[in-house]
Amino acid sequence: MFRGNWTWTILGLISILIRHFALKSPEKTEELYSRKFFPGVRNLIDLTLSKLPFATVYIFIASVFLFIGIFIFHFIKKNGWKYKLGFTIRSIFNYLGALIFFFLVLWGFNYQRIPVFEQIGMTPAPMDEQQLIGEMELTRNILNQLRSDIQNDTLPIESIMDYNDLEKLVRGNMREHLYLLGMNFTGEPRTKQFYPAGFMRKMGILGIYFPYTGESYIDPTLHPLEKPFTIAHEMAHSYGVTDEGEANFIAWVIGSNSDDVLLQYSAQLKLLRYQMNDLYRMSKQLYTHFYKTIPIGIRNDLISISKNSEKYKPINLELSRKSNDLFLKTQGVKAGVMSYQQLPMLAYAWRIRLKAMGQLYQ
Repeated sequence: MFRGNWTWTILGLISILIRHFALKSPEKTEELYSRKFFPGVRNLIDLTLSKLPFATVYIFIASVFLFIGIFIFHFIKKNGWKYKLGFTIRSIFNYLGALIFFFLVLWGFNYQRIPVFEQIGMTPAPMDEQQLIGEMELTRNILNQLRSDIQNDTLPIESIMDYNDLEKLVRGNMREHLYLLGMNFTGEPRTKQFYPAGFMRKMGILGIYFPYTGESYIDPTLHPLEKPFTIAHEMAHSYGVTDEGEANFIAWVIGSNSDDVLLQYSAQLKLLRYQMNDLYRMSKQLYTHFYKTIPIGIRNDLISISKNSEKYKPINLELSRKSNDLFLKTQGVKAGVMSYQQLPMLAYAWRIRLKAMGQLYQ
């Protein structure tokens, strides 16, 4: 009944066992997997699959249907319910084992690496109201200086460059400025748009890195001012950064240090939105007061982003949030979805670090 090939089930179990030891030794995981093995995976994918002009996740989806078709074909040929049951159980376990094995080998072991902020000597800590407001004022002032270089009037910015040019621009800036984080990132990762437009957002997703194809994807319906930061965020995942807060942090560092004003503005605008969320939770009164101090052009951009989001409300936001939270926690991200909210704290720690190093923040 249970005779047959259980190779992928065994490989899946072995990879889970290795993950257990990786979790116990993040230093070895960083050295052997994240800095030696994974860069090879990254470069191999970039030289092959990523060269295709479409989102290769469609190939993965097609392979799932192919597997189902092959399973049904062989299931029908089996005689007797015992053999059918045994074949079904073996097929399911082998398929799940293959998914686990390739997820961990192609990317997932990065969850057990040393956090980026620890590697660069940062010690992030929660901010009080005074510190947060000081940071928000700085972010607001930077945005006000940048915006006039993008658009002279106060109308919302709702059109930027072609997506292919934007992706190349972000990728070029990732390569140019990743040295600031002291990481040995390598490769030419792609972040492609996933169609049908709006589907990902209906699922409660703005962007996603898909380990099985080595590509990341964003929804084409994202607001133009959200796309530069989101592309950088997903590319950070492509380079082996698994924590959502750290991916946000890397996207912000890359954007804010770019020579391109659009990338700077997108990064600082995202930071301001996270900072405003934090202030709203601390004090609605202080939030209302600060909001009135935001220049009208920036405020119109925030309103435009909000209106765009309203068009694509998730089918079940709570289910999407809980499933993502559960996935992150099972991979060792203790903060779960709250890791997304760590950007203001990490940005503050980064600015303190730069001051300590005698560097001028721009």
